[in-house]
Amino acid sequence: MPNSLPPAAPQSTARKALRYALQVIAYGAFAAFIGYFSTSPPYRLRGDDNAIVKLSFSHSAQLAHPCRTRTEAELARLAPNMRTKMECRRERAPVTVELDMDGKPLYRITTQPTGLHQDGSATVYRRLEIPAGRHVFHARMADGPDGTFQHSRDIDLELVPGEVLIVDFLAGDGGFVFTRG
Repeated sequence: MPNSLPPAAPQSTARKALRYALQVIAYGAFAAFIGYFSTSPPYRLRGDDNAIVKLSFSHSAQLAHPCRTRTEAELARLAPNMRTKMECRRERAPVTVELDMDGKPLYRITTQPTGLHQDGSATVYRRLEIPAGRHVFHARMADGPDGTFQHSRDIDLELVPGEVLIVDFLAGDGGFVFTRG
């Protein structure tokens, strides 16, 4: 069967040159666009005279309900592999964290535990921009069912512009830990 399409007409040299010139202009404009926006407008992570406080930790609070001892009758009703004397619910208490700077509240939060049965750890993360200089920080946390603050720490320090202060909670290290980063 013969080809039903007519043969393509050869392009003229002037047309090819015009096409290549337009491609160079288009690519050049795109490169100039990318080049300009890669440096402008200037991005500033923080103010020139500011420091950063990062409050970041995960903590498993105390159990929300006390354990109880099962009676002999209750134990007899259970299957042999389920007979444990103590019955403890898995739910944990919410974690309340307060961070003050120079006697004024900087951040306050109450976080519920994670998990299907609310038996996981509570996670806190907050990034706060503050003015650089000498500050007194007071961190405290309540992790029990009664809501009283069992953990606290005060620290007085000088933060220079651009410095990052990380506030963490490590139960094994005695509570709140302040680290300059």
